Amino acid sequence: MDIHTLRIIWFGLVAVLWVGYLALEGFDFGVGMLLPVLGRNDTERRVLINTIGPVWDGNEVWLLTAGGATFAAFPLWYANLFSAFYLPLFLILVGLILRGVAFEYRGKVDDATWRARWDRAIIGGSALVSLLLGVAVGNFVHGVAAGDVVPQLASPYVFLLHALNPYSLLTGVTVVLLFLTHGALYLSLKTTDELQARSSALAATLSIALLGVAAVWAIWTQLAYGKAWTWGAVTVAALALVGIVWTARGGRQGTAFSLSTLVTALAVVIVFGSMFPNVIPVNGLPDGAAQPLTIDTASSSQHTLTVMTLVAVVMVPIVLGYTTWAYWTFRHRVSVSSIPVAAGLKRVTA
Repeated sequence: MDIHTLRIIWFGLVAVLWVGYLALEGFDFGVGMLLPVLGRNDTERRVLINTIGPVWDGNEVWLLTAGGATFAAFPLWYANLFSAFYLPLFLILVGLILRGVAFEYRGKVDDATWRARWDRAIIGGSALVSLLLGVAVGNFVHGVAAGDVVPQLASPYVFLLHALNPYSLLTGVTVVLLFLTHGALYLSLKTTDELQARSSALAATLSIALLGVAAVWAIWTQLAYGKAWTWGAVTVAALALVGIVWTARGGRQGTAFSLSTLVTALAVVIVFGSMFPNVIPVNGLPDGAAQPLTIDTASSSQHTLTVMTLVAVVMVPIVLGYTTWAYWTFRHRVSVSSIPVAAGLKRVTA
């Protein structure tokens, strides 16, 4: 294949990897943020955590793979990304570390205060990462100021002034609502009895808020940054959002969860479609200045992309197979009665 075709293929593969990450890790973040809302006592919070316990760290493989693919296929994209977005990416990393450590340490000490502190780390880390991912994605589409494509550690306030624009903040809120809805629907499929009922009711309520906010975001994105063909993705996403509300309120949580996964995938299509062929749009460039980075100017050599394509043909099916096996193996619901009671303690029920 010629190098331009390889560049398009790898731009698309990076988008696919982000679909995998956001669709799978999205409900993880949603469950984390919903911990204080749906978990009325420690036993119920343990149920919520156990629903994602076998899969949350496997879901993060998609993020690592997306980062590695970007580094190898588009090294200049990777380098400028971490320069222009140093501060939010650093904070995202802090949030991921917090929640990861909290999952591992929460149950190591039989003390209510200990568990409460780690619960706050899960909640805060999940919310922080969700919001900042949305803000970062919003800036990918909106573009960064010409003076911001430099390391931001020395000038975080200047970066925040440009990065926290209305469009990016709306994107952040949209991502948080999408993950909350996705997480509540996931819990409705993975829990039983009262927890399932509360999760289903909350998902139905959240789906209405998501419909309104996501509709504004999609229309804004399409009118300001979209291409002619992305209208198709926006239209299908709109129908899927209506479908989430309809099916969630009608008690068909499985269909609603599938639709929220579809909305996540379509949001990535809209974002990458709006960016293409740029990888980092830049605003405020003077006449004669270097143009924004594109897939042509940011990519690796043809030989590198060819080797990576051969590796992807082998590895992507393996990752998909492992993911499918993990979800099938741990497909069963988790109930309050399945949580063992520590010695000397009595189970508390709401």
